[in-house]
Amino acid sequence: MKLNQATDYAFRMILHMAMLPSGQKVTGGVLAEQEMIPERFLLKIMRSLIAAGIMKSFRGVDGGFALNREPKDISMLDVIRAVEGDTYLQRCLYDVGSCSKACMGQCAVNEAMSVIQSELVKQMTSVTFDKLAAREKEILETINPCVSHA
Repeated sequence: MKLNQATDYAFRMILHMAMLPSGQKVTGGVLAEQEMIPERFLLKIMRSLIAAGIMKSFRGVDGGFALNREPKDISMLDVIRAVEGDTYLQRCLYDVGSCSKACMGQCAVNEAMSVIQSELVKQMTSVTFDKLAAREKEILETINPCVSHA
């Protein structure tokens, strides 16, 4: 399984927003600059995050983007699904008819991959952006304890 660049950017976008005070808005341009993401790509990713209910947008002079849910209610898996859709380690986990051996999902490899897939989903669901934001703040304080980063 390999996550695409858009998902990595989405993680960075949500983490950035999770480190801000609740409800704070940020323009796409500011977010793109601070997270070093091409603005046009950021706006494309943002559409997926808004459609998934993770972000919300505001129009007008005071427009921008804000989290639509609390960081504790947004998992890494939520972001992956918003950007990439459901992802699986092996095709036969979601399409048993795709097996070239015609096992219909009944083999030792499928069983093992199913267990691994379940554990991966469990782990990615347990990693929420409140936890990531707290850890990011610790990391930033270690890098330069004299500078406030949020």
